[in-house]
Amino acid sequence: MIYVQSTTAPSQWTAFDWWPPIGWWPEAARDLLVPGPCASATFVLPPTPASVHSARSFTVGALTGWGLAELIDNMELVVSELATNALRHGLRLAEPRRECPVHMSLVRRGPLVASAFTDPGSSVPVLRYPGPLDTGGLGLHIVESLSLRWGWSALAPHGKIVWAVLS
Repeated sequence: MIYVQSTTAPSQWTAFDWWPPIGWWPEAARDLLVPGPCASATFVLPPTPASVHSARSFTVGALTGWGLAELIDNMELVVSELATNALRHGLRLAEPRRECPVHMSLVRRGPLVASAFTDPGSSVPVLRYPGPLDTGGLGLHIVESLSLRWGWSALAPHGKIVWAVLS
């Protein structure tokens, strides 16, 4: 598994642009690309705990429609972890009146599917090593173990995108 991090965003788009841009694929995972069908699906997650379930359901529907049912179980786990992190750590709780949604995108390129989440937060995703009595902190370890590659990039003027590629 490869974890990729970038602190600079591509200059051609920002968090306010339509997401994902046509032809988007994580720069750090472009070497994985092979020819095949392309498709994308985007979903806006309301800032509620039920959004994680909605993100999983959206994922099942998209992967089923693309004929990639074999990816469903692993992608559901990855989406659950990334959605939870985006909602828990990515929303700007200090600015409750500001509309700052979390966007989820699934992008298919051949046999690969990238799951990407944009959020307005500035916190950096970090692999934690929780103690034996901690009740959480293993989410990114799950993402790392199930994905070919994952990473994140900052978005201008604020926010980030966290993504994982599965095959």
